[in-house]
Amino acid sequence: MVALVAVVATVSVWLSQRNSSAEEAVSGHLPSAEADPAAPPPANTGAVTALDKTFLTKVRQAGLWEMPAGRLAQTHASSEAIKRAGMHLLEGHSKLDQLAREDSEALNAPIPDEATAEQQGWVDQLKKARGRAFDQLFVDLLRASHGKIFITIGEVRASTKNTLIRRLATQTNNTVQDHMDVLEDTGLVTDATLDDVASTIPK
Repeated sequence: MVALVAVVATVSVWLSQRNSSAEEAVSGHLPSAEADPAAPPPANTGAVTALDKTFLTKVRQAGLWEMPAGRLAQTHASSEAIKRAGMHLLEGHSKLDQLAREDSEALNAPIPDEATAEQQGWVDQLKKARGRAFDQLFVDLLRASHGKIFITIGEVRASTKNTLIRRLATQTNNTVQDHMDVLEDTGLVTDATLDDVASTIPK
């Protein structure tokens, strides 16, 4: 009986090892979702229009003032919702800025290294504000600027013939939509701000 039990145990161990080896061999040939490589960037094809170049510049300059604004929100705001919106600005525009600089080089289309004088003025205003006054000013400035560029994004995305600009417009659209959402979540967006954006829409 002891010998029989020993034989059965040996066979069971052998079968278990064999099944494990077979499963490893099969799984080695299955595709892994984690190992899926990132999609390659699109080729630079298609003519670049004056509107495309203007859009590239606007994306770059938006990041040059909105990233500082996002950092100020972390120290000057009284609301956690404003601080959260500021983090979205920092993260979103960091990625867009890198993409804009890469596209600028690929397209041989120079972009500025400074925000506009008006945008720099907005940052100066935010530096001087604190607490609830900062919160409202932050939302007023950022929601208006995002709403206005949102209009341009649609025009560029619908008409550009260049694959890099089309990609940038798509990414910018997603980022700006996210930023408008978090700004609206603060509950501080006013009708006056929305009216200001509406006034810029071509009739």
